[in-house]
Amino acid sequence: MVRTISQRGLRNDNAEIVRGVEAGETYTLTRRGVSVARIVGPSEGADLRCINPARKRPRYATQQRVEASTSTSELLEDLRGER
Repeated sequence: MVRTISQRGLRNDNAEIVRGVEAGETYTLTRRGVSVARIVGPSEGADLRCINPARKRPRYATQQRVEASTSTSELLEDLRGER
């Protein structure tokens, strides 16, 4: 059975719709009442491996921490000046 959902419905209920697709449901997406797309799960045997994985970001926690000689509140007070 194919269910019909609007673009707004997809935006508002995307988690529910993804769960439905995972369960094998098919959706027809409409915009202003006109069908524009079909949302279906991957076909059996489909290869969904990531071809170009994201790179890991540098680990900033391993870098040495810099200590300021003045407190943040003093720096802000100096920047704000007299108002």
